[in-house]
Amino acid sequence: MLNVVLRRIAWAAPLIVIVTFIVFLLLHLSPGDPAVIIAGGEEATLEDIERVRDRLGLNDPILVQYWRMFSGVFVGDLGQSLISTESVGGAIFARLPITLSIAGAALIVALLIAIPVGLIAALYAGSWVDRMVTMFSTLGIATPPFFIGLMLVLLLAVQARWLPATGYQPLEAGFVAWSRHLILPAIALGVGPAAEIARHLRGAMRDVLARDYVRTATAKGLQPWSVVGKHALKNAALPVITAIGLQLQSLLSGSVVIESVFAVPGIGALLIRSVFARDYPMIQGVMLVTVLIVLLVNLIVDLSYSYLNPKVRST
Repeated sequence: MLNVVLRRIAWAAPLIVIVTFIVFLLLHLSPGDPAVIIAGGEEATLEDIERVRDRLGLNDPILVQYWRMFSGVFVGDLGQSLISTESVGGAIFARLPITLSIAGAALIVALLIAIPVGLIAALYAGSWVDRMVTMFSTLGIATPPFFIGLMLVLLLAVQARWLPATGYQPLEAGFVAWSRHLILPAIALGVGPAAEIARHLRGAMRDVLARDYVRTATAKGLQPWSVVGKHALKNAALPVITAIGLQLQSLLSGSVVIESVFAVPGIGALLIRSVFARDYPMIQGVMLVTVLIVLLVNLIVDLSYSYLNPKVRST
């Protein structure tokens, strides 16, 4: 297991450099200039714009600008926002718990839906229940999260008035207030991953339930719940864990849209604001933190493989 961790850490360093450089290059190739915004917008003169560019170092070669940004990472300095002059690291880590709260709640919603639905579909393969689960999975994957979010706001917030439509309350304001503001974003963001995980669980369980050792356990007179929970589910967990790891990454990317729909001040909303303002350091900081989270998720998935499959531990 230690070899898995060390191998992943060794691969992470060049991957971070490649990803951050690609993002950095795309930012500078995209239209727009933060110096124009800082200098006063359309009313700014060319002299004012050029003065701002010199002050911010935007006239330096691309590699020089990239090294200036990346070298600060080694000392924990992600730079300052070009627009608000606030610390990039402070702005990101102040909003990161909000995004992680939504993503974590969405994952819980996804698992609460996917595990029973996937198991029932596998146990009753070919029945009308299985067909209903397949239809649910197709609709859940095809429906955009923002559409689900808008429908939830319309039905549960505007008409029924059961839950708040927008905004966010920190956990310090009370667990009830915090959870009430998380329910709608979590459901909107969790339906798609629930459908995807349920589909993978159904397929994996159908394959495992057809194995000889499962039929042998059934022939010995073991209870169905014991056969499914003790023998089948653990062996079907590997592809499901892979699906969960991939969906965790999609939850982070999907939070950009969901935070805009529900007016949640997370890093997704921060990223959108920074993109429109051409705030290069803030965009780069958000992307760097996102890459680190994705790498951490992949490491956890690999460690889960080592726990569930002893053959992986020896490789």
